[in-house]
Amino acid sequence: MDSNLQEQLQLLPVYFQGHLALTLVALFMGIVVSVPLGIIATQSAKAKQPLLSIISIIQTIPSVAILALVVAMLGGEIGFLPAIIALTLYSMLPIVRNTVTGLETVPAEVVEAAQGIGMSSSQILIKVRIPLAMPVIIAGIRTAAVWTVGLATLSTLVGATSFGNYIFTGLQTRNLVAVTVGSLASASLAVSLDWFIAGIQWLFENKTKGQPSQRYGQIKFAVIVATVAGVSLSAYALWPKPKADFIIGGKGFTEQYIMSGLLAAELESVGFTVDLRLGMGSSVAYEAVSDGSIDAYLEYSGTVWANVMGKSDNPGRTAVLEQVTDYIQAADGLVNIGSMGFKNLYGFAMTKARAAELGVTSIDDLVPIAGQLIGGGDLEFFGRPEWASVRDAYSIDFAEKLTFDTTLMYSAVSNGQVDVIAAYSTDGRLAAYDLIMLTDPRNALLPYDGFLIASTAAANNQKFISTLQALVGKVTDDTMREANKIVDVDGGTIAQAISYLRGVIHLEFIDAE
Repeated sequence: MDSNLQEQLQLLPVYFQGHLALTLVALFMGIVVSVPLGIIATQSAKAKQPLLSIISIIQTIPSVAILALVVAMLGGEIGFLPAIIALTLYSMLPIVRNTVTGLETVPAEVVEAAQGIGMSSSQILIKVRIPLAMPVIIAGIRTAAVWTVGLATLSTLVGATSFGNYIFTGLQTRNLVAVTVGSLASASLAVSLDWFIAGIQWLFENKTKGQPSQRYGQIKFAVIVATVAGVSLSAYALWPKPKADFIIGGKGFTEQYIMSGLLAAELESVGFTVDLRLGMGSSVAYEAVSDGSIDAYLEYSGTVWANVMGKSDNPGRTAVLEQVTDYIQAADGLVNIGSMGFKNLYGFAMTKARAAELGVTSIDDLVPIAGQLIGGGDLEFFGRPEWASVRDAYSIDFAEKLTFDTTLMYSAVSNGQVDVIAAYSTDGRLAAYDLIMLTDPRNALLPYDGFLIASTAAANNQKFISTLQALVGKVTDDTMREANKIVDVDGGTIAQAISYLRGVIHLEFIDAE
C-alpha cells in the first residue's frame, strides 16, 4: 500500500469518530429544538411567519461566518461546543419547515373525526396529527442530516476533529490522497445516515397494528443495530479521554502544519503527551491561546501588530517584535518564548517571464500599470491591513482582485490567470513556479518574524518552556523554505518535513557542542 494512503487511513478511526459525534449530536439537538418550533408555528399564526423568517435568515449566513460568530460569542472557546452550536443552527430550517408542512397537510376530515369522538386539541396533536405528519417530518430530518455531514467538515476551522482535517490539510499541502479520503469518507457517512433515516421513515409509513411482515422486522432490526452502533461510537468519541499535557495549535497552511508537528515532536521527545488543533484562523488561534484552549502555537509578529493591536505603521522589524511581545504580555498574559529565526513575509510576486515583459522589479514599478492588472491573494490578504498599507503607500489598486486557496493562488499566477499575487517569502513554491518577489522600497509591508507564543499556564511549566526555547533561532529562512518545499513541491508528507527540520536542528546542536 502507498505510504501516503496508509498514513491517511491510520487517521480514519479518529476523524470518523469525531465527525460522527458532531453530526449525530448536532442533528439530535436540531430535532429537539426544531420539531417543537414547527409545532408552535402551526398552533400560532402570529408566531409562524416571524419564526420561519428568522430561521431562514440564519440559513443565509455563510457557514464559516456562523462558526466565527459562535466562537466570538463563547469568548474565543474552540473545539466541539462552537461546532455543535453552529451545526445545530444550520440543521433547523428543513426540520422546522417539514414539521409545519406535515402538520398542515393532515386532512381536515381526519381532525374533524377526532374532534367528533371527543378528543382534546392536545390529544389530536399527539395521537393524530404528529403521527400522520411523521413521514414528512422525517424527510426534513433526512435533508438536515446530509447538510450536517457536509458542513461538519468546516468544524476543523474551530479546532473540532472531523473529516475536514483530511480535506483542509490536503488542500493546503497539495495532498490529493488526503482530500480524496476525506471527501469519500464524508460522502459515505452522508449516504449511510440518509439510508438509516430512510429506514426509520419506511417503518413509520408501513407501520401496522397487525402482525408485522418479515421485511418490517428486518428493517426494524437493522435500524436498532445502527442506532446502537452510532450512539455507542459517538459516546466513545465524547467520553473524556486522558488529558494531554499540552495542546499545540496551528493555522491552516503548510508551514503551520509543519511547525505545529515540530513543536509536538520536541515535546513528546522529553516525555510530554501532546494534542494538536490544526487548521484554525489567525484570530481563532490567538483567542484560543489567550483563554487557554491551546497552550502554544507559531505566530507572526506582523499578524499580531496589524490584526490584534490594530496598528498600521511600520517602525521596523525589531521595534514591531518588541512591542508585540510587550502587548501580548500586558493585554492577555501571554509569553513570547522566542523567535524561530525565520521571517514569513508577505510580498508581491510575479512569474519571471511576466515581470520581464512588463519591466517590473519592485512594487513602485506597478504604480503606472496596476489598474490594468489582475491581483491575487489568499483568503485573508485583501481584507488585511497589509493590503491597505500597500494600497495607500503606493496609491495603487488592481483592475480586479481575486482570492484563492493558497495552492490555487500559485497555480493561478503560473497559468497567467492573475498577473501578481501576495506570496509568502518562505514558500517553497516560489522557485517551483519560477516566481520573483518584488521589492518594497516604501517599506509598506510589515515584518513577519515567526515566534512561539504560549499561554500563561504553559509558561509556568519550566520543562515545557526550556524544551521549546531550545528551538529558538534554529530555523532559518532557507531551512523553512526547504521544509515547505518538501510538502508543497516535492509531494512529501508533513511527517517528512518535520523529520527534515528535526534533523537540521539537532545536527546544529551537535555541531555547536
